[in-house]
Amino acid sequence: MSGEPWLILPTYNEAENVQAIVAASGEVLSRAAPGGHRVLIVDDGSPDGTGEIADQLAAEHPWVEVLHRAEKNGIGPAYLAGFRHALDHGAGYVMEMDSDFSHDPADLARLLEAVYGGADLALGSRYVPGGGVSDWGMLRRFISEGGSTYARVVLGLRVRDLTGGFKCFRREVLESIHFDSVRSRGYAFQVELTYRAVQGGFNVVEVPIVFRDRQYGTSKMSWRIAAEAMWLVPRLRFR
Repeated sequence: MSGEPWLILPTYNEAENVQAIVAASGEVLSRAAPGGHRVLIVDDGSPDGTGEIADQLAAEHPWVEVLHRAEKNGIGPAYLAGFRHALDHGAGYVMEMDSDFSHDPADLARLLEAVYGGADLALGSRYVPGGGVSDWGMLRRFISEGGSTYARVVLGLRVRDLTGGFKCFRREVLESIHFDSVRSRGYAFQVELTYRAVQGGFNVVEVPIVFRDRQYGTSKMSWRIAAEAMWLVPRLRFR
């Protein structure tokens, strides 16, 4: 499949991070995808000026685009809007990554290498050998690892990190799993995408990464997001 890789960066109140994350990501992608790349910032009406900074970046760099959404209604819908825009504009590969440097932009090259090498979906995985997390307390580790384990057992999957949001899809995967019908918003959104890919017979590969806590801004993680996953994951298996 030809087509450029597109990186989707969802933002809400990321004024302290967006310029730096776009610069770092662009530098990596320019080397990993010399044929061209795109970075799409999907901003959910950030009141801190993130959207305005994103527009400035788009004016300065032809490979940056901005999709403005009127309201904040979950990372899942933001990604869905970004996926649709990227596919409609010819993306061959679609990547997702947090905008706060909790995912290392340098690892974008490793995810692309995995799909160029034959994977249909490459996951940045914290829970395979070589992966891990840093700067987390015990409670957050328990919630994250417990959520992945719970989803893996309920869904009968071998994938170790089901709740992570650092991924690279071949275009064909998103088209085949009918991503527009995904209704989950938080952890469950990431679980559902991977589950659909596995059920569709696609080759899912986990690439070890180290996840680091954000240095600037405020985490969007909440108990509501975790609870959604607990409730929705069994419905994926038994619907």
